[in-house]
Amino acid sequence: MLTYSFSDRGHESLYEYLYQCIRRDIIHGTLSPGDRLPSKRSFAKHLNVSTITIENAYAQLLAEGYIDSVPKKGYYVADISWDMQKTESPAEAGSPPAQNNGFAHASPGTAKEECFADFSSSQTHPDTFPFSIWAKLLREVIADSRAALMENPPSGGILPLRQAISGYLRQFRGMDVAPEQIIVGAGTEYLYGLLIQLLGHGKIYGVEDPGYQKVFWIIQGSQAACRHIPLDGHGIRIDCLEQSGAEIVHISPSHHFPTGIIMPISRRCHLLGWAAKDDSRYIIEDDYDSEFRFMGRPIPSLQSIDSLGKVIYMNTFAKTLASTVRISYMVLPMHLIQRFYREMGYYACTVSNFEQYTLTRFLQGGHFERHINRMRNLYHSQRDLLLGCLRDSPLASRISITEEDAGLHFLMEVDTDAPNAAIMERAKAQGLRLAPLSQYYRQGCPAKEHTFLMNYSSIHPERMQEAISRLCRVFEGLPLAEGGSK
Repeated sequence: MLTYSFSDRGHESLYEYLYQCIRRDIIHGTLSPGDRLPSKRSFAKHLNVSTITIENAYAQLLAEGYIDSVPKKGYYVADISWDMQKTESPAEAGSPPAQNNGFAHASPGTAKEECFADFSSSQTHPDTFPFSIWAKLLREVIADSRAALMENPPSGGILPLRQAISGYLRQFRGMDVAPEQIIVGAGTEYLYGLLIQLLGHGKIYGVEDPGYQKVFWIIQGSQAACRHIPLDGHGIRIDCLEQSGAEIVHISPSHHFPTGIIMPISRRCHLLGWAAKDDSRYIIEDDYDSEFRFMGRPIPSLQSIDSLGKVIYMNTFAKTLASTVRISYMVLPMHLIQRFYREMGYYACTVSNFEQYTLTRFLQGGHFERHINRMRNLYHSQRDLLLGCLRDSPLASRISITEEDAGLHFLMEVDTDAPNAAIMERAKAQGLRLAPLSQYYRQGCPAKEHTFLMNYSSIHPERMQEAISRLCRVFEGLPLAEGGSK
């Protein structure tokens, strides 16, 4: 039976250390594809730890795709046969897009009407922003750094902020990133524009289908070619990516929007293999809500296992602090950062010094870490409240919930034959806003039509019960799907 010593685990929890040990054995081939792992009970007894320790370690390995679960048989090592040595970090070694499928895509400038509860929005509630701390730090910056505030920052952002971001990524995302690799900008839209200019307007860009529509709008607005690449249960399809002719692909592997899919390690390695075939190929990794995973460890970034300089990492403080805090950043491979400063160093940083120095102190003082922990607990409670309200409602027998363990939304499939357009009109009459999964597809929606994104970050807890009561009225009297109820 597998045996590990916990004497050198340092400050890691038991399950995290065990997860790392098994993961390392899988990567290095000590455990082979198809090998059966010990049962949770026998393994716990053998290692003299609790069963919950084994459960948590297995759950994390399962989430990342290192192992597979076979019902009533146990856990088995997954096949990650693509050469991991090519992707492991040194520290561990077609056609134009079709028209939409009948559902209106909101144009980029469309204003939203007020409503009672917006299940389509992931905006943060005003009560959650740390106004008092931010104001205090801003006053300190104005008092202590007046000369620095008046200096023009380098195009990539002030060095102290990039150092603070580098430290955060190293500590919490396991990424070995030099501050010099980081570019700070006012929103991811601006950074995408810089990237397209850096990589070339003549390139073909691939985006996930379904996916985040704004990325498509930015590529299209930059007069660059864009291909929509379909997904399967493990993320973007490599065969379709190859056929598309795309040279740069945008993905969200740790928590795909909108489906919530977590890309397993085998698919990540094949994706890195795709990028390694041509010097012009790159992967843009959008890690937009990686901080909000409610079970187990955060999913490691794709950038953390890229040793070939093929991954461009992007993240934003808009999800963690507030949607109006327009501070985002990207991490470029070293050869691209040198090219950026050589060819585009004339660009001015679009984030003011006041905000940059304030955010620097927010990160350095541990305020961001404490804020993330508080927000994770808050969103966990918010999610549980919404799930509880749904479970106790008359709608419970007509719905199924998926992908509820990470991010700020989950998917709700409703048993009905009514068209989505009619459902959304009924929701609007109840003061609700719903977003069907189908509207995020560009080349036809293979998924069941009556699946909706359920965002909960912007809904006040005091409104949740009433919001679900109104949601029940939306579906009240609507026909069930052919074949009866679930």
